[in-house]
Amino acid sequence: MSVGAVEPAPLDSAPAPTGKAKGKDGQTSTIGGSARFVPGQSNRQITVVNGKAQVRQRLKDLWRNRDLLVLLTRTQLKVKYKNSVLGYLWSMLNPALVLAVYYVVFKVIARNTIPSFAIFLFCGLLVWNLFNNAAMAATGVVVANAGIVKKVAFPRELLALSSVGVALVLFAIQVVVLILALVVFGITPSLPFLITLPIALLALVVFTSAISVFLSAVNVYLRDTQHLTEVLLMAWFWSIPVVYPYGQIAGALSDHHLGSFKWVYLMDPVTPIALAFQRTMYGRSQYTDKGVVSHMLPNWGPSTYCLILGVVLVASIILFLLSLIVFGRLEGNFAEEL
Repeated sequence: MSVGAVEPAPLDSAPAPTGKAKGKDGQTSTIGGSARFVPGQSNRQITVVNGKAQVRQRLKDLWRNRDLLVLLTRTQLKVKYKNSVLGYLWSMLNPALVLAVYYVVFKVIARNTIPSFAIFLFCGLLVWNLFNNAAMAATGVVVANAGIVKKVAFPRELLALSSVGVALVLFAIQVVVLILALVVFGITPSLPFLITLPIALLALVVFTSAISVFLSAVNVYLRDTQHLTEVLLMAWFWSIPVVYPYGQIAGALSDHHLGSFKWVYLMDPVTPIALAFQRTMYGRSQYTDKGVVSHMLPNWGPSTYCLILGVVLVASIILFLLSLIVFGRLEGNFAEEL
């Protein structure tokens, strides 16, 4: 347990109840990662960072401070577009330009036979961009905000979660670009599979939050984590079916009598989520070229997708709880390491 800086507090303010201990005058004060008031010093506040706070208490602290999460997210967005003339419009122009480049490269130059392959590719990139942007930003967010970490009492996990919030806002903007592209190309999403999207998005956000919270804590002690994360994410990107259809991998494994390994490939949590977005937004799982039927995505029904995504969601929740435990164990010495 380490004691943070002394901060003035309003007389009518009340500390968050994160655990209780008796003061020397018999007064009740709160401890455990929040703040407690010293008896006889009602106008002064001592911050106590408790690395042994239980996961349930940490979840309560995060929920109580959800307004602060929104504020941190908005602050990061304001900093990102500070003094920018176009502002949030850049977040639409960038994915729109990427989509146009993919269309020219794969359809005009490479002459890819997959119908509207740029749309198929962009559906998978939506998933990856949210995960990649959040993980990269969250890795160094605690170090970058060392000043407030050492001086202000708040759940430090919110810094990592605010990076996820920023990535989620950019994700929403990119979805608008995708919808406009679907209208231009005349592609109709598969309505029966729309039920899979909320589950897929929730699983993606929880999994991304788990990775972000974990990396943000580890990077305080091992600063090489940020550079290693960048390399690993680059390799991770090519392991999921975004640039290439899942059907090519499944077909290659079947040709080598390794069809059972398709499920091992699906153990990557990002892969089923990307497949759900592709199947729903792209609207098809196969195409015909010169009389030959090629499978791009698994021929699963919506219920199968929901089942697999449910497993991913449960696993992501467990990972998130574990990441809170790791963060709590490492948080106690943040002030010394920063």
